[in-house]
Amino acid sequence: MPISRQLIRELRALDAYDLRRLQIVVRGLLDDDDESPVRDGRRAGKVTFRQQTVRCGKKGCTSCPHGPYWYAYWREDGRMRSKYVGKELPAKG
Repeated sequence: MPISRQLIRELRALDAYDLRRLQIVVRGLLDDDDESPVRDGRRAGKVTFRQQTVRCGKKGCTSCPHGPYWYAYWREDGRMRSKYVGKELPAKG
């Protein structure tokens, strides 16, 4: 199935931050050959998605911790890498 021109236009309009987020999601979809579950996330090949809460560190914040937010984790050059994905995990497929 060819990629629509509208989709290509929308991709070109994305900034670097959103393109990196998209790259993480696509990498997870491409490597989606391992369906084994992960304790508190979703396994997608070599990329693991986990939900976690975070503290903002602001003095007097009454709503900490914030979230939960989705993060992607993967190994690169022997190091564990992570990237913020968003408040909602993109739909699979």
